[in-house]
Amino acid sequence: MIAYIDGKLTYKDPTYVIIDVNGIGYQIKISLGTYSALPDGERCRLHTFLHIKEDAHTLYGFMTAAEKETFLHLISISGVGPNTGLMILSSLSVEEVQQAIVREDVRTIQHVKGIGAKTAQRIILELKDKMKKEVLLSDAGVSAPGVAYNTNRSEALSALVTLGFAKNVAEKTLDSIIKREGRELSVEEMIKLALKSS
Repeated sequence: MIAYIDGKLTYKDPTYVIIDVNGIGYQIKISLGTYSALPDGERCRLHTFLHIKEDAHTLYGFMTAAEKETFLHLISISGVGPNTGLMILSSLSVEEVQQAIVREDVRTIQHVKGIGAKTAQRIILELKDKMKKEVLLSDAGVSAPGVAYNTNRSEALSALVTLGFAKNVAEKTLDSIIKREGRELSVEEMIKLALKSS
């Protein structure tokens, strides 16, 4: 719902910040990684995720889109709530989380406070394939077209899911379109072809 917040950093704590946007102060929970990357008292922009529960609306903020993406992957796992996701990203960097999952390194994930063996195993089991794709793309130092392709694919995927496609169906459809048509497709082209093929 709220994709990012851009304003003046008026208060900074290792667990949360307050950003003033036109006289409204947004309190946003952050990881230690974001805390150390934030400038003091300057204008800043955080990628955000709004978590809504019956008794609270909580904003979570991230310095980079990659950190937000990793957080969203983590909280998609049963038993990993937003606070646990933030705890993982405060204990490990995005790269460390990805590498631990790809290498099936249960111990590294288990070292995070509040994560037991079963939860660590579930995180690895459910995220291994997703993380392998992401790590392969970043390790390969993918050239600009590759990065654009990856972003376009994820944007198209997100749009298709919003349009009511099941995520796994949308992923298979996009992958077969990309295989057939090549990687230089725009987001719009991917979506149109996917809609036609469904």
